[in-house]
Amino acid sequence: MMELDKNFNFKDVDAKWSQYWEESGVFHANADSGKPTYSVVIPPPNVTGVLHMGHALNNTLQDIIVRYKRMKGFETLWMAGTDHAGIATQNVVEKQLAKEGKKRQDLGREAFLERLWEWKQKNGDTIIHQLKKIGASCDWSRARFTMDEKYCEAVKHVFVKLYEKGLIYQGKYIINWCPRCQTALSDEEAEHQDMQGNLYYFRYPFKEDSSQYLVVATTRPETMLGDTAVAVNPKDERYKDYIGKTLLVPFVNREIKIIADDFVSPEFGTGAVKVTPAHDPNDFAMGQRHELDMINIMHPNAVINNAGGEFEGMDRFEAREAIIDALKELKLLEKTEAHQHAVGHCYRCHTVVEPYLSKQWFVKMKPLAEKAIEVVKTEEIKIYPERWTKVYFNWLENIRDWCISRQIWWGHRIPVWYCDGNKAECRHPIVSKITPQECPHCGAKKLKQDEDVLDTWFSSWLWPFATLGWPEEKESIQKDLKAFYPTATLFTAPEIIFFWVARMVMAGEEFMGKIPFSEVYLHGTVRDMQGRKMSKSLGNVIDPLEIIAEYGADALRFSLIMNSGQDLYISKDKFEIGRNFANKIWNATRLILMNTSNVECTHVIGNAEMDLPSQWIISRLNSTLETVSDAIEKYRYSEAETLIYEFFRGNFCDWYLEMIKNSWADETVQKVALGILHDSLKMMHPFMPFVTEEIWSHLKKEEKALCIQSWPEVEKECINTNIEKDMQMVLDIITVVRNIRAQWNIKPKEKIQCFLSSSSEKERAVLNKNIDIIKNLARIETLTIEQQLSKTNNVAIVMVEGVKCAVLLEGLIDLEQEKQKITTQIEELKKASQGLSQRLGNQKFLERAPKDIVEKEKERLQSLENKIKELHGVLCTLA
Repeated sequence: MMELDKNFNFKDVDAKWSQYWEESGVFHANADSGKPTYSVVIPPPNVTGVLHMGHALNNTLQDIIVRYKRMKGFETLWMAGTDHAGIATQNVVEKQLAKEGKKRQDLGREAFLERLWEWKQKNGDTIIHQLKKIGASCDWSRARFTMDEKYCEAVKHVFVKLYEKGLIYQGKYIINWCPRCQTALSDEEAEHQDMQGNLYYFRYPFKEDSSQYLVVATTRPETMLGDTAVAVNPKDERYKDYIGKTLLVPFVNREIKIIADDFVSPEFGTGAVKVTPAHDPNDFAMGQRHELDMINIMHPNAVINNAGGEFEGMDRFEAREAIIDALKELKLLEKTEAHQHAVGHCYRCHTVVEPYLSKQWFVKMKPLAEKAIEVVKTEEIKIYPERWTKVYFNWLENIRDWCISRQIWWGHRIPVWYCDGNKAECRHPIVSKITPQECPHCGAKKLKQDEDVLDTWFSSWLWPFATLGWPEEKESIQKDLKAFYPTATLFTAPEIIFFWVARMVMAGEEFMGKIPFSEVYLHGTVRDMQGRKMSKSLGNVIDPLEIIAEYGADALRFSLIMNSGQDLYISKDKFEIGRNFANKIWNATRLILMNTSNVECTHVIGNAEMDLPSQWIISRLNSTLETVSDAIEKYRYSEAETLIYEFFRGNFCDWYLEMIKNSWADETVQKVALGILHDSLKMMHPFMPFVTEEIWSHLKKEEKALCIQSWPEVEKECINTNIEKDMQMVLDIITVVRNIRAQWNIKPKEKIQCFLSSSSEKERAVLNKNIDIIKNLARIETLTIEQQLSKTNNVAIVMVEGVKCAVLLEGLIDLEQEKQKITTQIEELKKASQGLSQRLGNQKFLERAPKDIVEKEKERLQSLENKIKELHGVLCTLA
């Protein structure tokens, strides 16, 4: 066998195999293979994106199951691709233009789009290259982009079909408006954040008598410039006599009525609320019910327009301060109260969103939502963890229509044209997949396309089937759709359960007549050790590319999964466990190769002729393999990885390789060691693909790559609980002797005598058969195995199940002196513990001390109590 290099050089290995996997086409999915299929679609990262820990986690989870299924004999497709990310990408290029002193309007639409495509060609695949660095086994030859020509055709096809069904319509409604990006946003894109603001109480004078007034409360006094009513609850006795009376809006002197509406809460503010139908969704609904005027007071950049009178030209927040000052001067400001409330922010640039009356395109969602609810209720689609199912239902059962038009230039332009003809029919929009040559109503040649583009999510909700070529009828595309749609599992983050997951279910049912996936796995969020979500603003981001450069891709992957629960708490030193384990695999392989020759590395099956350690390690391999397979299938990845780690590092390296260090001349031992390594590499491959692939290439030079090897079969007849129980007894005895050495400070080179007693003849037989292993690993010079313990004085005794283990301390230590030391130590610890208990029992301390100090003191007390218990245990071992 060839020897490995002394050290595992992950930099060379990672680059080598990343290139090989892509160039060899081993991940290409073939619809004609005849194998059962397993397909997954990547949540398409934005073309503006660079790899962050969330991406690393999400794609490692996907890669584990895809590599596992490939090895299990499935024809796997992991569909890769990127999203055009309309607002985000346009922002990037607009910032570049700003550095040149230009705006997109200076270039014009066509020239600006050319600039965007140039940027995309140069930078748009950055994150794809980074995903390859972590070992993502996608079929890169199929990679899609949401603005590929064929994909654009699918988007237009969907728009037209929904319009023809009456599910897409155009209307003037209150929408979420980003003044920075100057585009509409869906409700889900307006992220609400709790903010400390103010509740302003001010007076509206009555028209008939300006000395009389009604007090209203609002968080947004600048919108008073667009007020067209004041509303009260009809059941509110305080205001019954005021309903129908006329008030004057300060500064603009607009006459408005006091109206009654059940929506108004008598408990909010004064129970009387101003109504601004063009700048608040609830007021808009009230305005429709009462046929109120709708006055827009802002330009798209949130600067007050000419409806704002003396405040025209001011930014909305500047106008707020100016209006408050002016109300004070007019003696119309009653009071100001601190008030915390949820405020919508643009999910891209984080600007405060403005509710804004605007003409937009919408999708009717309730008809589409019905099937999406049904398929989850009937468990046709299962969501993991199950608690997210309630969140999914809650959104769908209370769903609002989806605003799909965006006032930007980068994206799928809405396939709608308008004619300026004089016929009444010419006022209807012309909706078409292809550019119409003339107006179908009047024959006019001059048509104008809608300026808006579609919401980015309107293209990505088609991802599971549009990536496969739908709606083309070509035979090859139909084969792919038949083989790989529906997909199996969707891996994504909970925050896009509305944006993407639910909408994909709707689109799949509507256009394919089938669910897009059968299972949804929502993974946790990567956080720092304080539990904070990683963000640049907090300065707590850990760059996965830096981790790869320092520790290797396998270390990144392994450590992320090892620490994963529903949320991950990560610090840089957490990645050392993955690096150390990769090195452990490498070094164990080197040890085995140095001690084996002319023995084939292949799957191994145990038999009764083998010694206990060999039968045990083969049993442990197969039982581990069985539980790991089950854990992977059920998305318990951290559990699966922990099982692998405990088996390979603990059972195999720390125990088995130690037990056989004097038995390498035995050919059976060589075969077992190589056989365990053979199957372990396969089992570890989905989690740590680079180091395992590199080792495999040395072990099996003539065979195909490890990534397309078969998953090892579980040999159930080799799983023997009795063998494992016997071996565990041997290991526990070795561990106990080692602990006694440590507890009594017996130096490693000191020769010790040990006595083992058991009333069970079977146990004594097992111990006698493995006496050399116990002596070697516990560093025992003389070991006596007997039915009853013959030595009971000056010994440390510990029970191991039914076996008494006694280590003779006479001549090694001064027993009385050691006992006294421990007793003194216990007394000192008790004093410290009592003092700390009194402190924590002091109510004043608990009330005044910072919470983190109190917690640290509680931890310290627990530590003291644990140490006292441990020392008592040491004393109890003495006979």
